[in-house]
Amino acid sequence: MKSVAIIGGGVAGLEAASRLSRHGFAVTIIEKTDKLGGRLNQWHALFPARRPAKQLLEKLNSGINNVNVVYNAIVSKIEKNDDGFAIQMDRNRMITANAVLLTTGFDIFDASRKEEYGYGIYDNVITSVELEKAFKTGKPLKTVQGKVPRRIGFIHCVGSRDEKAGNLHCSKVCCVTAVKQAIEVKEMNPEAEVFLFYMDLRMFGRHYEELYREAQQKYGIQFIRARLSEAFENPDGSLQIRIEDTLLAKPLKMTLDLLVLMVGIQPYKKPDDMINLLGLTRDTDGFLLQEDQYILPFSTGKSGLYCAGGITGPKSIEETLTEARAVAAEISTFLGDSVSYSGSELVVIGL
Repeated sequence: MKSVAIIGGGVAGLEAASRLSRHGFAVTIIEKTDKLGGRLNQWHALFPARRPAKQLLEKLNSGINNVNVVYNAIVSKIEKNDDGFAIQMDRNRMITANAVLLTTGFDIFDASRKEEYGYGIYDNVITSVELEKAFKTGKPLKTVQGKVPRRIGFIHCVGSRDEKAGNLHCSKVCCVTAVKQAIEVKEMNPEAEVFLFYMDLRMFGRHYEELYREAQQKYGIQFIRARLSEAFENPDGSLQIRIEDTLLAKPLKMTLDLLVLMVGIQPYKKPDDMINLLGLTRDTDGFLLQEDQYILPFSTGKSGLYCAGGITGPKSIEETLTEARAVAAEISTFLGDSVSYSGSELVVIGL
């Protein structure tokens, strides 16, 4: 039986593992943490339909009954051999595989790098990831002082489209996430005033525009095209922000109870990063360079070594699932046509 190793057990890794397993390959997922699902574990509800994230997570996990999973594993070396790849992990663990799939995902921008926004300095400045975790608790949203927030602001593009932060790219999902989260805030606290401060609204996906209209017409959420220059904390823990309204071309001040920073997606560049470990090439935005983004989007340029998901750039969960299914089909074709491969396993590696 031929084998595949998947490095990274997030959305892309799980879906690809399920598909490959059903095609009769021996699949191993190498996961660096103690649970599968990746960042899906952090989300409360998914845009645009606001389906509970746990439903999708359960569905993905149900498809890997015949898949071997190695938890808490850090890949230290991958060597090509005549039959495929030898994959070395910490604690002297090793597996072999006829093909390897990289689904190690992306990183989230560290909001503390934008000191002018006050994250890590002021109590009631949080990130969109932290707000999602708060939704998951099912408890009422409150400030650190225990107050129900009456004025809440969302700042778009924190760490995205930002030359100073070193990220010129658009993170793609922040706009629709902000709209989704703003609606959830209004549902929890109908009396609250909610403001979204955006650079440009990029509602590119199917039903995203409808969600945007619903936010305005049904929930009264206010959208202001503006740039935040700085935030200050008042003695009572509330926040005063200074913004420039880029449509009216004039400065504004506003007092908020809670400020949410929509942190963007950026390339994963930590010591265990597969791109560096394998000597692969990064594109100009820092994500993995595909051999050909049109014809060979899942090829790394090395035979038997594939990629999918956030490792090649920002994308939605829907797009990630589509890529996972496509790369599984491509790997199946590769292994089916490669008669020199025998008795190995397919390993999918992801974060």
